[in-house]
Amino acid sequence: MLSRACRLISKNALSGRVVCVQEGISTYSNRSRDYHIASGHGGLRCSLINTGTNGTPKFSSLKPITAAVLVRNLSAGDGDKTALLDVIPEPPTIPQGAPEIAELVAGAEPAFASLGLGGWTPVGIVQNCMEFLHIGLDLPWWGCIAIGTVVVRTLLFPLVIASQRNAAKMNNHMPQMQVLQMKMTEARQAGNAIESARYGQEMVLFMKEKKLNPLKNMLVPLAQAPIFISFFMGLREMANTPVESMRDGGLFWFTDLTICDQFYALPIITSLTLFLTIELGTDSARMSAANMQTAKYILRAMPLFIFPFTINFPGAILCYWACSNFFSLVQVGFLRIPKVRDFFKIDRIVAHKPETLPIKKKGFTEGIKESWTNMKISRELEERARIDEIRFQKAGKGPMVKTYKYDPTAPRPGASTTVNAKKR
Repeated sequence: MLSRACRLISKNALSGRVVCVQEGISTYSNRSRDYHIASGHGGLRCSLINTGTNGTPKFSSLKPITAAVLVRNLSAGDGDKTALLDVIPEPPTIPQGAPEIAELVAGAEPAFASLGLGGWTPVGIVQNCMEFLHIGLDLPWWGCIAIGTVVVRTLLFPLVIASQRNAAKMNNHMPQMQVLQMKMTEARQAGNAIESARYGQEMVLFMKEKKLNPLKNMLVPLAQAPIFISFFMGLREMANTPVESMRDGGLFWFTDLTICDQFYALPIITSLTLFLTIELGTDSARMSAANMQTAKYILRAMPLFIFPFTINFPGAILCYWACSNFFSLVQVGFLRIPKVRDFFKIDRIVAHKPETLPIKKKGFTEGIKESWTNMKISRELEERARIDEIRFQKAGKGPMVKTYKYDPTAPRPGASTTVNAKKR
């Protein structure tokens, strides 16, 4: 057979030069072989090196070379082997049971980048995390959504603790706050802006002294809003693309997460868990602690209001929403345990009797009427202040406005006679 090889000859043989030798074989057995050395230094030059029966090469004097190729040639006596070159062996058989390439490609999960998903935006980060949980950990899509929800809500737990501490303090100091609030409301309704501002300042000093801050009750909702929007938009894009593996990545009756629930079970579960979360206490605290009964009534009506919209949401979105609501319920129940509240340094909530509070609990209709009345009075006071400001500016810049019938500085006829009569 024809073969090529490159042999390195010792440095002593060729004065430290490395050459390649071409070998010519006369027979297949141990016979003398001819080697042809091709030199590339100083022009191409070929020299014959004859090997003896012992295989020891005999070199002739050569010029230094830079490169050479060793080639083994077929001898004339190898006719029986040349026929082997004309025979092409059969290809090896494919093992039985091996999967076809088409099957492997069909079962592969396409990357989100090829589908136009992912990225470094908040929505893209959510999608990348979902892809990592599904591909890296080999989890079904419902498991990815549930685990992602639990991880995010756990990261927000410190904000929940801070909000609960503030809400407990506001609930315990609610009688004093209601006294100041009632006085401020009465002064506003009477049109006394000075008294209203004074009571408002007293309210601020009282809250500063007790380390109360109503805005801390909004920490959790404000932090959850961008996260909820990112999950909502990310899962909606994944369902609308769609990601093919999400068609059977659900659980129980909602196996297809790219379409809405045909049994309306997920929308009902989502609305019920949201209502229970609001009723038992939101993450920020009870709405009654801040005397926001009207807002609580509005929140109670929210599950009924959003139900017609949620029935058209894909199953992936409702799966995330239901998991978030269940986590909120578990979190609220966990933080109601007395030992847990003591561990996180949350004050015990004092139960105030309604008859002992300065502001009596009102119904939904009465609360709406009172809020509307307060809004009207506030608007009238603002309008009155604006008109007074305009009049003051006109009085300072324009001519004096005559508000009397006669000029009091002008002398009156007959006034001097009356004065003289009195002196006499």
